[in-house]
Amino acid sequence: MAKKPNILLVLTDDQGAWAMGCAGNKELKTPTIDSIAVSGIRMENFFCTSPVCSPARVSLFTGRMPSAHGVHDWLAKGHLNEEVLADDIRAAFEMKHGDMPFEYIWPSVGLKGDRAYRYLDGLTTFTEILAQNGYECALSGKWHMGDSATPQAGFSHWHTTAQGAENYMFPVVYEGGRMVLKHNCYVTDYITDNAINFLRSRDESRPFYLSLHYTAPHSPWAKECHPREFYDIYVDCPFDSIPNPPPHPWVENVDMPYSEWKKKPHPGVRYIHANYAPIRECWQEYRRESLTGYFAAVTAMDKSLGRVISELERRGLRENTLIIFTSDNGSNMGHHGIFGKGNGTYPMNMYDTSVKVPGIFSMPGTIPAGRVSQAMLSHYDIFGTVLDFAGIPYAPDGKMPGASFADILRGRDSGKSREEVVVFDEYGPVRMIRTRQWKYVARRMPGCDELYDLACDPGEEHNLIDDPAYRPRVAELRARLFDWFAKYSEPRLDGWVEDVRGHGQLDSHSFSKGGLKS
Repeated sequence: MAKKPNILLVLTDDQGAWAMGCAGNKELKTPTIDSIAVSGIRMENFFCTSPVCSPARVSLFTGRMPSAHGVHDWLAKGHLNEEVLADDIRAAFEMKHGDMPFEYIWPSVGLKGDRAYRYLDGLTTFTEILAQNGYECALSGKWHMGDSATPQAGFSHWHTTAQGAENYMFPVVYEGGRMVLKHNCYVTDYITDNAINFLRSRDESRPFYLSLHYTAPHSPWAKECHPREFYDIYVDCPFDSIPNPPPHPWVENVDMPYSEWKKKPHPGVRYIHANYAPIRECWQEYRRESLTGYFAAVTAMDKSLGRVISELERRGLRENTLIIFTSDNGSNMGHHGIFGKGNGTYPMNMYDTSVKVPGIFSMPGTIPAGRVSQAMLSHYDIFGTVLDFAGIPYAPDGKMPGASFADILRGRDSGKSREEVVVFDEYGPVRMIRTRQWKYVARRMPGCDELYDLACDPGEEHNLIDDPAYRPRVAELRARLFDWFAKYSEPRLDGWVEDVRGHGQLDSHSFSKGGLKS
């Protein structure tokens, strides 16, 4: 019997497909990511399922669309029961930052009476199937799919951060059955350390699956939040690789001048609010600060990931380990005049910079090296691809739109057959259909639909929706879009009818009308 492959899924947070050296960004230093791409295959057209953290993550692990699993926005509550907090967290925090309420840095942890909610209950994840077939499954890093304190979904090793957007230097993490505050601990390296500890202590008689979920490069981006060695790399960077248009008209603005906003007592507080962009008066200063921190977070993560790759090589595991590198969703860092992803605007957006994510796959000797594929693929396809690669048969139930692309990875299929595959995305009452040439975005609110001819307008700058010449095209794409959703959605979980505004999901059918974004 052939030896089952090990699997390493590296899932970053808010990393656009553009944010890698191997994707053509000459300013951003990502030598580890680039080396993984050179050793395998990089997908040019790889998409998330929703341009925001939690729905995208649940879809990746279950293979189901948000309107079939019910998570439609980033989860603002339900991470943990308040009693799992170690008694000394508040005291330790207040000793170090006595001038600021605890809730400012960890708003979810600070919410009184919060109760853990297991959003994955009743859903099957590919990690559960791997565990049932002999895999030892480990998680290190961001979960953001509900209950952070309880091992689930087939994972027997569980090291998580407390919530979604975690502070880089003072993270709250789950250790030994409690949530604890880590002092002067860079969360990126903490996540790497736990992953390496697993590789050193695992059961070597079994294949492993390791989910390495970095919080980088999600905000905060202030220089105090990242090691100087990485921040200083980009202090004088011109950032010519990033478009520099004025603020998008749909960018929300907090009711406070930039000069006052900058006086917030801690940079983490300021930059947790990044998607609001209260900075129209000082857009260029805000742009430089944000890009410097974002690039620093990516490069710090890249170096930390290199330690994991080195550990695989040192243990002779590299050639039998499938490495998948991707991100939960994309990110605009000034693209289209937005800082943020889908909820960087209201109404929420579906720009390629929000929905296109890295897609890199490497397994020396099994996946031919040095390839770039134009196939149209998405996170819906990960479920079947992972199980196919592991040699585990699975019969989907008809509500899973993805398909395995393992043969493309192995070089048995050129991928030509999937170059015209249609990609679908959703974010509550916003839906997208994208072909190679066309993108149509439908919104429940009237007057906000979009149509782009990507062959002539790859930057999505010219909305054709009001041009009478394109009405037949709009009608055709809209029909295909809603037929697809009718086939794969569950009516009781349909995001089209939910009041999702990008401010967070509170429970199964309740959404925040305002506040922080994550």
